[in-house]
Amino acid sequence: MNELGLIQIYTGSGKGKTTAAIGAGIRAVGQGLRVHMIQFLKGGKNFPPYGEVRALKHIPRFTLEQFGPDHFVNPDAISDEDRAIIKRGLRQAGQVLASGNYDLVILDEINVVLQLDMVNLEEILHLLDNKAKGTEVILTGRGAPPGLIERVNLVSRIELVKHPFERGVTARQGIEY
Repeated sequence: MNELGLIQIYTGSGKGKTTAAIGAGIRAVGQGLRVHMIQFLKGGKNFPPYGEVRALKHIPRFTLEQFGPDHFVNPDAISDEDRAIIKRGLRQAGQVLASGNYDLVILDEINVVLQLDMVNLEEILHLLDNKAKGTEVILTGRGAPPGLIERVNLVSRIELVKHPFERGVTARQGIEY
């Protein structure tokens, strides 16, 4: 009953989904587990370096890959290049999930990729159906669709109650990135 292999979702409009997933990953590493995180929509060369990327380089058994373009993806103008980057990330996620080399795999912002119709639900369900038996998975991002929520074992919804952005405070280094 205590074996790894469940699927979790961290979704909702609130801040902290990626941070919660990284926290779970750090907990796993602390127990001797191997963690791999794939970030979608993040990592382009024009973005400032995310603090978590810098920090995770110093944590043994916690690896990270990024599959994001060099710009924020405009939902009204998704390019073929944007889609190609995400498809490469999805192929890599499939290999990582099926490999059995990791105890926990985090697919960061995959729900947003779904919401933007850059991949379809069937592709994600296929990845999950073909993961190694003992691989735990965390899917993050706002807008997790009902069909995905129905399929997983745990869903945490992080709701926005109040945010400094509402008062014009922009993203702050070390806090939002």
